[in-house]
Amino acid sequence: MKDILNHLTAYNSLDRTLAKEVLINLAKGAYNNSQVAAFLTVFLMRRVTVEELAGFRDAMLELCLPLSLDEYQVIDLCGTGGDGKDSFNISTLASFVVAGAGQKVAKHGNYGVSSICGSSNLMSHFGYEFTNDKDQLIRSLEDAGICFLHAPLFHPAMKHVAPIRKELGVKTFFNMLGPMVNPAQPPNQLVGVFNLELARLYAYLYQQSDKNYAILHALDGYDEVSLTGDFKLITNDREEVLGPKNLGLPQYQPEALSGGNSIEEAAEIFWNVLQGKGTAAQHDVVIANAGLALHCAQPNRTRDEALDHARNSLLEGKALECFKKLTGI
Repeated sequence: MKDILNHLTAYNSLDRTLAKEVLINLAKGAYNNSQVAAFLTVFLMRRVTVEELAGFRDAMLELCLPLSLDEYQVIDLCGTGGDGKDSFNISTLASFVVAGAGQKVAKHGNYGVSSICGSSNLMSHFGYEFTNDKDQLIRSLEDAGICFLHAPLFHPAMKHVAPIRKELGVKTFFNMLGPMVNPAQPPNQLVGVFNLELARLYAYLYQQSDKNYAILHALDGYDEVSLTGDFKLITNDREEVLGPKNLGLPQYQPEALSGGNSIEEAAEIFWNVLQGKGTAAQHDVVIANAGLALHCAQPNRTRDEALDHARNSLLEGKALECFKKLTGI
């Protein structure tokens, strides 16, 4: 690692093969905590290249426990996190809305690192027991329309890194990797990213895949459609800047998206929205993200049709029903 750190601090980058090799060694515990922290910190001070990101992704996928869900044509709704906005759990709620609209979802999630409440914190709060048992996950997918893939159970090699990430408490390149390393490798994916540069990196890598994808970045910094202003949308066949008006929805102030100051407050917001008892802003933001996800997975629908399906799923209680079936509440 000493040579790698000297190489990086001399303003050099890693090629794809070396990036993969370093991350595999890191995951196997070949480096001490100080070296790992230094390695992570390098990428806080300079950009990750496409080659590096691809190599890191390759390593994570090689080391993970794979999960084949090919026959279900699932979608994942997953943000990178790291936007510093502390918004409520929009992508997790949108995942249940999408499931309620009839599209199978394999939601990849983890505990919050740079945020108060990640999707795994939320699911754990409601008593959901994480599993990597394929048969159980398939039953969830068939009964509830959604399964939840808790990242640490599928990426056990990352146990050496998790405590260091937690101690650092800031976004690292692992935030960038999260959506790319869903063990089910879903053929459909809605990805929210925390800056435009990362949106372009994702677009470059996803163009080389067979996925239906939609990459989102709100121009005021959110890693999702926030309805607080314009957002960039990159899909298989286009790149455009849209605003709330394009979705037939109002614009809101950032305060309307607050996620609370604790897991308990985040869970209360989540439960209220799922029951259709949230604020207009909360409902609309969830519907916007869920609608774009449905359009991504089923491009034969118009965007307006997809948004209508999302709205019906939330307000008619279909999303809530999926949540109850998954968690047994």
